[in-house]
Amino acid sequence: MDRKAPIFATLGCRLNAYETEAMKDLAARAGVDDAVVVNTCAVTAEAVRKARQEIRRLRRENPNARLIVTGCAAQTEPETFAAMDEVDLVLGNTEKMQPESWRNMVPDLIGETERVQVDDIMSVTETAGHLIDGFGTRSRAYVQVQNGCDHRCTFCIIPFGRGNSRSVPAGVVVDQIKRLVNRGYNEVVLTGVDLTSWGADLPMTPKLGDLVLRILKLVPDLPRLRISSIDSIEVDEALMQAIATEPRLMPHLHLSLQAGDDMILKRMKRRHLRDDAIRFCEEARKLRPEMTYGADIIAGFPTETEAMFQNSLRLVEDCGLTWLHIFPYSPRPGTPAARMPQVKGQAIKDRAARLRQAGATAVRHHLDAQVGRDHLVLMENPRMGRTEQFTEVHFDCDRPEGAIVPARILSAGATGLRA
Repeated sequence: MDRKAPIFATLGCRLNAYETEAMKDLAARAGVDDAVVVNTCAVTAEAVRKARQEIRRLRRENPNARLIVTGCAAQTEPETFAAMDEVDLVLGNTEKMQPESWRNMVPDLIGETERVQVDDIMSVTETAGHLIDGFGTRSRAYVQVQNGCDHRCTFCIIPFGRGNSRSVPAGVVVDQIKRLVNRGYNEVVLTGVDLTSWGADLPMTPKLGDLVLRILKLVPDLPRLRISSIDSIEVDEALMQAIATEPRLMPHLHLSLQAGDDMILKRMKRRHLRDDAIRFCEEARKLRPEMTYGADIIAGFPTETEAMFQNSLRLVEDCGLTWLHIFPYSPRPGTPAARMPQVKGQAIKDRAARLRQAGATAVRHHLDAQVGRDHLVLMENPRMGRTEQFTEVHFDCDRPEGAIVPARILSAGATGLRA
């Protein structure tokens, strides 16, 4: 009988996608076949609902395969998935990265393994960032440098899915990136759950900026280094120095802001206030005038009044934000925010829509400002690439995939540019 390669479905963040690539390798080495693996997300209640929906769909399409559920939702509520008739095995976030978990599946998935394998994530002290040399398209690779989070924001369940913060040593990261550059990658993105906490658990407690400067110094052939989502209040002096002096560090930062009202920020248990966010954006843009910002903002957090929401809405302009990720608030059982007075569902929807409209206006202004300018564009496919600020650029004829090409911007569309 022909062996069928496992099917992998990934929900949620870039880190999940990174870990799926590692699991593919682990499963292949162990000889696992005819299995479906669902790597879940737990960031919102809606994410968990989508995970259950995806599991049911994949079971219908693969009635005879062994179905394995892992990821953050499996870690935080294993009983939810163990109770589903469609599920054969629930695997925790630590267990999914261990070779023995996959080797144990081969003889007899149900007969020789426990149906739920989820240990205490808080006891984990190392991250498995060395398992694969990045993943991505032919143009861009993602490298995990950190996992977990030591903070306890009142709306967030992710620390209970990922555990406490732990860092990949700088030497391991640099060696990975050297190998990626030797394989032809022109851009590397550093990823993690709480990226600016990198180094706190390492000897001498280095900072993220130290890692960035070390990468740029020791991998001189890397054309572009990009940072994924950061907490602006934790940005260190070395990272600000890199922003000011290193053209190979891309002028695009995605900020975990969440709100623009001080009372809501306190109730979220964030570590910054509104003025801190504005000050950071102004300082970074002074150092690097072409800097663009993305941001996560939650609409309708518990107790949020219309006046408080207006402060978040004004933050888009006050910080000069461009790329917005808007999250309509939904309560996560087990979090402090779920026990706070909730905002009505229709108000949450309306506020999310107004934030998205503000985001669309900001994108429009950014795109219009690029017309007539010259950009270096990293080609993601033969007809589309991205500028250093991560703006999409479309071409009328093919360019080499993975190459960095100069381009004069001719016009702006609704979501991208044309060269």
